[in-house]
Amino acid sequence: MAQENTQFQLVTFQLGEELYGVDIMDVKEIVKVQAVRPIPNAPYYVEGIINLRSEIIPIINLHKRFHIQKMARQAENDMDDDEGGFIILDIEGNKIGIIIDRVARVVPVETSEIKPPPQMFNGIGTEYIQGVVRQDPAYLIILDTRKLFSAKELQKIIEPDAE
Repeated sequence: MAQENTQFQLVTFQLGEELYGVDIMDVKEIVKVQAVRPIPNAPYYVEGIINLRSEIIPIINLHKRFHIQKMARQAENDMDDDEGGFIILDIEGNKIGIIIDRVARVVPVETSEIKPPPQMFNGIGTEYIQGVVRQDPAYLIILDTRKLFSAKELQKIIEPDAE
């Protein structure tokens, strides 16, 4: 008899003061910060594009998208190598990068541990949240990458000149 898989892995990252996670199966790679070229007529939360191994990838600023403050930085000499970067996601067959403040780690999560998000949630709308998992001393917010952008928004991000 086949046993149902009740565990999956999340790539976790800091965005502002909160810890977020996305399904590892949606993550193509994590890259260090690099120069982002702005693109005209893009939505306000699209930072621009990067060229990653000859592939053009739009970069989304979730801080702007969800009105989240950037993570407070310690002293300049206290910067770690894991500070900032982009997580490259595969959303509906399109590669999109999201800006993060800090990569945390990959964590296993039991589906039974996932709770629905509270109705009142700071910053990010509950419609973008798949669930919340208790991670002492705080919570891990699981983003639903397929709901981060509507089909129309996705089209505008991929082809900013298309109206």
